[in-house]
Amino acid sequence: MPRSSKKHQWLRRPLPPASPPPQAPAAADPPAPSPVHKDQGSVVQAALYRDGRRVSTPDSLAETFRQLREYPDGMAWIGLHRPSEAELLSLAAEFDLHELAVEDALEAHQRPKLERYGDTLFVVLRAARYLDAQEEVDFGELHAFVGKDFLITVRHGAAPDLSAVRRRMEKTPELLALGPEAVLYAILDAVVDGYAPVVAGVQNDIDEIETEVFGGDPAVSRRIYELSREMVEFQRATRPLVGMLHGLMAGFAKYGTDEELQRYLRDVADHVTHTSERVDGFRQALADILTVNATLVTQQQNEEMRAMAEAGFEQNEEIKKISSWAAILFAPTLVGTIYGMNFESMPELKWAAGYPFAILLMAVVCVSLYFIFKRRDWL
Repeated sequence: MPRSSKKHQWLRRPLPPASPPPQAPAAADPPAPSPVHKDQGSVVQAALYRDGRRVSTPDSLAETFRQLREYPDGMAWIGLHRPSEAELLSLAAEFDLHELAVEDALEAHQRPKLERYGDTLFVVLRAARYLDAQEEVDFGELHAFVGKDFLITVRHGAAPDLSAVRRRMEKTPELLALGPEAVLYAILDAVVDGYAPVVAGVQNDIDEIETEVFGGDPAVSRRIYELSREMVEFQRATRPLVGMLHGLMAGFAKYGTDEELQRYLRDVADHVTHTSERVDGFRQALADILTVNATLVTQQQNEEMRAMAEAGFEQNEEIKKISSWAAILFAPTLVGTIYGMNFESMPELKWAAGYPFAILLMAVVCVSLYFIFKRRDWL
């Protein structure tokens, strides 16, 4: 890869801030001064650079190959979006790309990784952006082939916004003059910077979820589950980046990476480590919130069951009282009914003490039942 051993004063200044990640899918990568022909549908833009400045914008891959041969000290930066197999195979033949890397770029759905095939570096990145309207995280995939005089990006998804990266690099030709390594740094930096709005959005979601949990919102469990799944995906995107960047840093001496560029790559590694730690914290926080929510739901259910049990107990007490008084009132009714049948053979009808006896019998039965029920706390 083109390298420079000379120290550049401009590298000591921070790079211009990257544009914020877009909230809607971009129809194309960078707005090219000279658009690529329509027959190259997946080629977003191809450009040639010399000494950090654009010298040509070819209108096809074949023209890009031809012009690159005319500029042996130039660099080609080719951006693709969901390319066809034929396009990738033509790039593989021209730049001697390894077939395994080409296969990965075609299939997508790869984990973030860093692999070296001879003089070519193959990088897989998972970009992310936060969608405010849907309150969810959208993930994209980016593959990059980095050679001595070329850089090819294969994008699957809306993120990251490589047009902003290209504009950023073209505004700092001193950095772009360092070659494909510098472009790779800028892409890594853009992907990692794109994580910041996601982290902020997720933090806000977690704060809202905590409020909903203690507010007793029954739909919060589903939201916790969905956000937990997104954090698993986010963790898969960020955690491998830590090892990837450490791998790049381990090769600084071997591949003669510019000293100032090393510092910037270390800065990106620090940001990735910080983001990865935040994501781990989010997963733990969501697990704790889910546990608290389950505990609160259980407590609420226990309180409802206790209230139902208390209501049932009170209802049973009322039934006991009603049943007791019904039994007490039923006794004189039974006696009165028996002596109200008026059969001629009933001896008590002609008994002088029959009426007082019937009244006394009713009173004795009612009083006896009252004390029995009272003793059993039914009254």
